[in-house]
Amino acid sequence: MPRSRSSLQSLARLFDSSVFPIYALDEEREIVFCNEACCEWLGVSADRLLGVRCQYHSQPDVPEAAAVAAGLCPPPAVFGGLRQTAEVSCVARDGQSRRRRGEFLPLAEGSDGSAGVLVVLGLADCEEGTAPPACDSLAPSSLHEQLRRFRHEAADRHAPDSLVGGSPAIARAKAQIALAASSQVSVLIVGPSGSGKEHVAKAIHYRSPSAATRALVPLACAVLGGELLSSTVSALLSKQATADRGATLLLGDVDELPAEIQAEMIRLLKNPPPGLRVLSTAARPLEDLVREDRFRGELACLLSTVRIDLPALAQRLEDLPLLAQLFLEAVNARSGKRLGNKQIGGFTPAALDRLAAHSWPGNLDELAQIVEQAHARCHSSLVDSSDLPDRLQLAAAAARHSRRDEAIALEEFLAGVETELIQRALRRAKGNKSKAAKLLGLTRPRLYRRLVQLGLEPGAQTDEEVVQFTEENLTNSDEGLMTND
Repeated sequence: MPRSRSSLQSLARLFDSSVFPIYALDEEREIVFCNEACCEWLGVSADRLLGVRCQYHSQPDVPEAAAVAAGLCPPPAVFGGLRQTAEVSCVARDGQSRRRRGEFLPLAEGSDGSAGVLVVLGLADCEEGTAPPACDSLAPSSLHEQLRRFRHEAADRHAPDSLVGGSPAIARAKAQIALAASSQVSVLIVGPSGSGKEHVAKAIHYRSPSAATRALVPLACAVLGGELLSSTVSALLSKQATADRGATLLLGDVDELPAEIQAEMIRLLKNPPPGLRVLSTAARPLEDLVREDRFRGELACLLSTVRIDLPALAQRLEDLPLLAQLFLEAVNARSGKRLGNKQIGGFTPAALDRLAAHSWPGNLDELAQIVEQAHARCHSSLVDSSDLPDRLQLAAAAARHSRRDEAIALEEFLAGVETELIQRALRRAKGNKSKAAKLLGLTRPRLYRRLVQLGLEPGAQTDEEVVQFTEENLTNSDEGLMTND
C-alpha cells in the first residue's frame, strides 16, 4: 500500500509539472484532480474544485464552483467508455468566455465506465467565433456548445429560454426586447399559451436600467376578480406609491381584462404617476378584440406602444433541437441522488424526427414536460425515439387518420334524424300509425305524408295524392285512433 501511495504521488507531481491543463473525474463525476496549469487557466484554486460534481448542462443560475464544473463536464457518453474530443469552457477574470479542445479519456473499457475520466486540454484557446468542428450541427455536442454561447452572449440570468434559437421570428423578438428594455414605453407581448410571454416580460423589466430600484407588480387578469384588480390599480394611481422607487405593472393575459376595469386602466395610463411602466401579455392581438367589440380601442393603443410577437413552437421548428437540448440539460442540472445523478447527452436523430413531427399545441411548456419524461425513461447517454412518451406516437397516428372536414347537407341530415325518430315511434307502437303519430305529437295524416315523402311508405307518389288520401281518410283515422286507445 505505501508503494501504491508513492506511485500516486509521483503521478500527481508528473501531471502538475505538465504545461497541458489536466483534470480527472471519478465514477460519480466528481473532480478528484486538477493540475496547476488547469487551475491557472480556470482562475480557480484546486481546493474550490475538488469534490464538486460535474453536471452536463448550461444553466446560469448555479453556484460559481458548480458553473465552472459544468464547463468541464465531459459528454455523458464518455462515462460509458467512449473516448471523445470536445470543447470545455470557462469564464476568465475579465468576464470573457474561453474555450479549449479537450481529449476525454475513459479510464475503463466496456459500457459500465465505472473508473472515471481523465481530461487533457490543448495549450491554446479556441479562437473567438470559431464553431466546433462537429460536422453535424444537430449533434448533441454541437447543440451543447450553441447553448453555452447563448448563455454567454446573453450574460443575463433573466434571459428567457423561449429566445433560444436562430429562427427569423426569434431574431426579430430579440431585437424588439432589446429596444423595449432600453426605453420606458408600454410593451405588449403576444403569443399562444406556453410560448414564454411572462418570461419575456420579466426579462424586459430586469434588463431595464432602473430595474434595481423599480418594483415589479404582476397581476393575472384572467384569475383576479375585478374588485381586486381595481383596488390595485387605484393604489398605483397614488403618486406617493410610485414617486420614490417607481413600479412596473405586469398585466398577465390583459386580453381577459374585465370591461369595468378597462376604463380605470385608460385613466391610469393617460395620466400615469411618475415612474410607472406597464407591460402586458396577451394570447391574441388586441386590435382583433377591438374589432370584435371586446376591448376598448383607446386602451389597446395605450398598451401597445411596442408589440412583441412570440411564435408558436410549430412555427419555429428549426429551433426545436436546441430547445429540446436546453430542457434536457435543465433536467441534468436538477438531477441529484434522488434521480441517480443521471446525465443525458442529447437526442438521437430518430428522437428529433419524432419531436419535429408533433404539432405542439402546448408549445414550450409541453416540450419541457415531454423532455423531462424522456429523461426519466432513458437508460443510455442519448434519448432515443423509444424513450419519448407514448402519447407522441398516438398523436401522430391520430393525425394520420384524422377525419377530413366535410360539408354538412342540412336537409339530408335533418331527414335522417326525422326518419330515425319515426321508425322508433312505429316500433314502440307496433306498427300502429295512429299511436305512432300521437307519440310524435303529429296528426295521423301528417305522419302518413312524411312517411311517403321520406320513402318509408309505398303508395301515394305526389303531394297532391298524399293530400287527397289523407283528406279522404281523416275521419276514419281519428275514429281508429279513439278505438285503439
